[in-house]
Amino acid sequence: MHQSLFVIAVIAGISTVTGMSAVAQTRSTVQTDAPVLFKADQLRNEQKIGVVVATGNVEFSQNGRTLLADSVNYNRRTDTVTANGNISLLEPTGEVLFADHIELTGNMRDGVIENMRVRMTDNSRIAAAGGRRIGGTRTEFRKAVYSPCNLCEKDPTRAPIWQVKASEVTHDQESMDVIYRDAFLEFYGIPVAYTPYLSHPDPTVERRSGFLVPSYGSDSELGTFVSMPYYFDIAPNMDATFTPIVTTNEGVVGSGEFRHRLTNTGYSAQTSLTYASRDGGSSEGLRGHLRGNLRHEFDPTWRGGIDVHLASDDTYLRRYDFESPDTLENRIFAEGFRGRNYAAANAYYFQGQRSTDDKDQTPIIFPKLDYNYVGTPAAFGGLWKIDSNALILTRTGGTDSRRLSAKTKWELPYISRLGEVYRLFASLQTDAYWVNDVVESDAPDNRISGFSGRAFPQAGLEWKLPLARRDGRFTQTVEPIVSFIAAPSSQNSGRIPNEDSLSFEFDDTNLFSENRFAGIDRVEGGSRVTYGLNSGIFGIDSGFSSFFIGQSYRVSQDNDFGADTGLDDHFSDVVGRVEISPTRYINALYRFRLDKDDFAPRRNEVQTTIGVPKFRLRVNYLSIDQQNLNDILDPEDEFRDREEISLGFSSQATKRWRFGASTRRDLTSGGGSLRHGAFLNYEDECFEFQLDYSRTFTRDRDVKPSDTILFRVVFKTLGEVGTSTGIN
Repeated sequence: MHQSLFVIAVIAGISTVTGMSAVAQTRSTVQTDAPVLFKADQLRNEQKIGVVVATGNVEFSQNGRTLLADSVNYNRRTDTVTANGNISLLEPTGEVLFADHIELTGNMRDGVIENMRVRMTDNSRIAAAGGRRIGGTRTEFRKAVYSPCNLCEKDPTRAPIWQVKASEVTHDQESMDVIYRDAFLEFYGIPVAYTPYLSHPDPTVERRSGFLVPSYGSDSELGTFVSMPYYFDIAPNMDATFTPIVTTNEGVVGSGEFRHRLTNTGYSAQTSLTYASRDGGSSEGLRGHLRGNLRHEFDPTWRGGIDVHLASDDTYLRRYDFESPDTLENRIFAEGFRGRNYAAANAYYFQGQRSTDDKDQTPIIFPKLDYNYVGTPAAFGGLWKIDSNALILTRTGGTDSRRLSAKTKWELPYISRLGEVYRLFASLQTDAYWVNDVVESDAPDNRISGFSGRAFPQAGLEWKLPLARRDGRFTQTVEPIVSFIAAPSSQNSGRIPNEDSLSFEFDDTNLFSENRFAGIDRVEGGSRVTYGLNSGIFGIDSGFSSFFIGQSYRVSQDNDFGADTGLDDHFSDVVGRVEISPTRYINALYRFRLDKDDFAPRRNEVQTTIGVPKFRLRVNYLSIDQQNLNDILDPEDEFRDREEISLGFSSQATKRWRFGASTRRDLTSGGGSLRHGAFLNYEDECFEFQLDYSRTFTRDRDVKPSDTILFRVVFKTLGEVGTSTGIN
């Protein structure tokens, strides 16, 4: 089915050039409303018979077009122009038409071309035994061939990788249609697909309503499925696509997309609906989803929008292979940008897609207000910053929280004559909370409601000394960094709920952060000193290595961070990274967190790519050991105890062939394979073939482990064919 339908797209390319370009080029070449540059070896005027004859290296140039021929005759009595022998017509766009004989009427409404060849700007070629122009609105070509593939250098007579042949091609410029009869798609000169008749819009039509290329596949639960998209051209700024998906086991899924663009507004919506089994086949009902967005520009400063993402149930999107998110986010927002300042108002509604999600515990946020101000530097370079926030968070069952927060900060950067880089800062964060049913951390059975507040000052000084020296073709850098922050001890009251700082990971990226918690609800109290060393060696041409190591010391020990986070004692764990890339064929990155007492690894991350294009190996390994985190972290936190490895290789076996395979495995107790994959690709100047295989081991209610095979063929300049088969 796909091959025959693809011929439609393939053969369409013939009219794109022949139907429009060849005749249009000839017509514009002989226009008389612009100066014509003319030269020939001989010019003869036969007045008795009314013929003007130019012979020998004839050249006409007009409007950037050039016509070359052995001879050109103009018959004044019949008002016809005839060109013969080695005809070349060069277009300003770079296209070139070759022919043996051209005969046109003076008004260019009728004409004949024999043995025509066209070379396009993208190096594709078209040839036809002959063509004729009828009435100025209709062009017919016979025995036409189109191909963008390069010919074999050793044997140019060999057929290209693929080409399209049609016995007759007609371009109707009034209806803007191109019609084909008896068309074949050939591979290496062997016909592989045929269509007796075909009609489609010509290239001047940007879009038109009609069927698009269908796709099909199979699944052990859905059975065989076929999607048949139909495109609606509603208006120049509005269109839609309706795509029914027919399955043998689960009936029909109706899906579609609508798009509309106005001067200052644009919106789109995607939706689907079906009546099918759910909950593993235990029941039936309506299933579907809606995803849309709207954006509106109020003025140069303000814009707003709406994002909608809803599904009938948790597994629908994955079951029908639309997408596979963990959470669906719905948002209404307005935001403004002016200079370096920013303001925003947001409202959120979430729909969890995991089996452990509890709808009653899912928060609804309305509103969330943010304002960020950055002042202009004063006389000595100091500047003020303000970050303010207001939030109302409610649940149908569980903690409700209302928050007002503002952080005012003054910052002064300074560079000494010796190259030392200083940054002095002082800040004050004030927070006010009004809460209901907060679970007290020290007494889980006790629930707190009411008002609470917090004032949290901080002051700090950061010092850096970047040093560099040149040694031959290499530059070595060394940069010690020391930071001191003074702040009161723990300010995280049990009366303040933790809504935005649930996930936490201590590593080299946040070692020098003023607050190593991610959000506002938790602040890092206590005074501390942080120190580290950056170093690297960099080559002039290529190749480098870099190294960073650091640690912090807390003056007072408190329980802001739980056990095994690396920050639960006076001295923190040691964090750092090493990256080595001596050549473009070797790149290795190692990020680590080592226990402060015995330097045992608590976090290891290795990313390595080694090899030449003929064989390139990739190894990624991740291990996070933090089993005893207290309840500051969410049970679903992605940074809990993990260990996994992924391996892969790829090979550019030849200039055109490439293949590879990969695997990902969970190494924790009770883990196993997560995904396997393999691919095979072929690509040249006009053709691409892709074969991908993957097996996923995800299991969630009616979503089961599955194998997927993707087959894709791309005929460059024309289109592609693809199939996908899933087997559970």
